[in-house]
Amino acid sequence: MIQAVIFDMDGVIIDSEFEYLKQDFAFAKKKNPSITLPDLFGMVGSSREDAWSCMARAINNGQTWQELRDEFRADRDVYSEMDYRKIFRPEIPAILEQIHNMGLKLALASSTQMAIIERVLDENNIRSYFSVVVSGAQFKRSKPDPEIYHYTAAQLEVPESQCLVIEDSTFGITAASRAGMKIAALIDPRFSFDQSLADFRMNSLTEIPEIIQTALLHRSIRNPA
Repeated sequence: MIQAVIFDMDGVIIDSEFEYLKQDFAFAKKKNPSITLPDLFGMVGSSREDAWSCMARAINNGQTWQELRDEFRADRDVYSEMDYRKIFRPEIPAILEQIHNMGLKLALASSTQMAIIERVLDENNIRSYFSVVVSGAQFKRSKPDPEIYHYTAAQLEVPESQCLVIEDSTFGITAASRAGMKIAALIDPRFSFDQSLADFRMNSLTEIPEIIQTALLHRSIRNPA
């Protein structure tokens, strides 16, 4: 039985991960011309420390992850430059409306800082759909730690086992799995995400209502795609 649907944001509600990664790659390439884009895939869906530790390993010039991140941030503010309406997935409002009409609770749980989450929700007029909005900055441990999902379920007052999480990245899927939740993973062929822990895999977010119906009927399908 599903009582609530919890959305990740980056890579799900907004197609942001490749946009961020392109800017990270341009910065890293100046430091180490031999770097390839896949060297930075570990940054996608990671916490700040994990992402920039990946950058530090790839560049391998003796700078710490904190030094690299500070240098990058001093040069530009990626978040303020981003047009979150342009990378918003246009199918999202209709999907949220369908889920709402099913009588299910909706939450958003993202590793991103709250200011960016609120901006995405407000600029795309979807804030009203979510009864709970959670930022990973509220916790000591980031995904793949399940703390953010345990907390979100508690705020929803729904057992973890009755939550369906919409994720894409390896870390996000791992966090939801460790929290004991059902998972629908959005396939993204640009990245080498391990989605083996997901209960469902989908090529499009428009498949979510059908997945919910399947879960409501107590059927289990693992990785049908």
